Amino acid sequence: MLREYGPDEITRNDASVLTTGTFDGVHLGHQAILRYLVERAAVVGGKATVITFDPHPREVLGDGHVPILTTLEERADALQSHGVERFVVLPFTRDLSMLEPEAYVADVLLGTVGMQEIVIGYDHRFGRNRSGGRTTLEALGKEHGFSVDVIPEQIVTGVAVSSTQIRKALLDEGDVQRAATLLGRPYSLAGTVVMGNQRGRQIGFPTANLRAEHPRKLIPHPGVYAVRAETASGPYDGMMNIGRRPTFETDGSVQAEVHLLGFEGDLYGTLLRVHFVARLRDERKFDRAEALVLQLHEDRKQAERALGNVI
Repeated sequence: MLREYGPDEITRNDASVLTTGTFDGVHLGHQAILRYLVERAAVVGGKATVITFDPHPREVLGDGHVPILTTLEERADALQSHGVERFVVLPFTRDLSMLEPEAYVADVLLGTVGMQEIVIGYDHRFGRNRSGGRTTLEALGKEHGFSVDVIPEQIVTGVAVSSTQIRKALLDEGDVQRAATLLGRPYSLAGTVVMGNQRGRQIGFPTANLRAEHPRKLIPHPGVYAVRAETASGPYDGMMNIGRRPTFETDGSVQAEVHLLGFEGDLYGTLLRVHFVARLRDERKFDRAEALVLQLHEDRKQAERALGNVI
C-alpha cells in the first residue's frame, strides 16, 4: 500500500476512488465503507484511497486531548489488511477547517489528491462549519465529473458503530469485550518495555512495564485484564494491570504492566503489543503483599479461563 504522509509526499492520481475521514479504530462501520470502496475501485479500474487527518480534528477545533484508538501506523496497517491501496495523511489545521466545501473539493480532493469517485458515510459532513454534505458533493460531482456513493448507517448490537462509542466503552468501564465487538477485533496497545521497580519479580509475578508508543494512545480504564501479547520471540498469553499499583506506589502515576504466562527472559527496550481479551477485576489496594500474591494467583486462573475460551 502506498503511504503518503503530508503534502510533500502526495502525488495526485486522478484515477483514485477515495473516501475521507479520521477512521480512528477502523471499526466495523469503517470496514463496511472500505469493502464498498475496494469493490468500486476494482469495478472502475481505480486506486482504492483513504484520506485521513492528523492530529484528530477535534483537538484542533477546541475539544482538547482526544485519546486515539489507532496510531497512524496502526490505522495504515488495518486499512491495508482491508484492501486499501493508497493511504493519504493530511495535516489537520484551522486553515483546512475554514475551507468552504467547494474549495475543499476543488483544491484538496481534486487538485491535491485526485479522484474519479468518492465514497461517503450516510452522515458525512465537510468544509467550513461542516456545511457540506451529500447534496453538495453530488452537485460538485456533476460540475467536476466525479461520482458519489453513500453507505448507510452501520448497526451492531443495537447502536450505531462509532469511534466515540468505543472510546466510551474502554475509558469509562474498561469494557474490552464491547470494544472488540464494535471494532471487529480486540483492542490493542503497543509500547516499549522500560525498567520498572521490579516489585513484580520480587513477589513471583515479573511484569513488563510499557511506555505507550504514542502519547495520545487510549489506555483503558484501570483494572486487571486477560491479554494476548506479541513479542519478538512469539505470542504469549498474559494478564495486564493498568493503574496506580496502590499496594506499593504512592506517587499516583498510572502504569501499564503485563505478566506473560510462561515467559522467561529480558524484554527491556523491545516493542510489545497486547491485545485485550477480557476484563478480570478492578484494581484494589491490599493490606499485605501476601494477600496481593494470593489474588494474583486467582487472576492467573481467571485469565487462563478467559483466554482458553477465545480461539
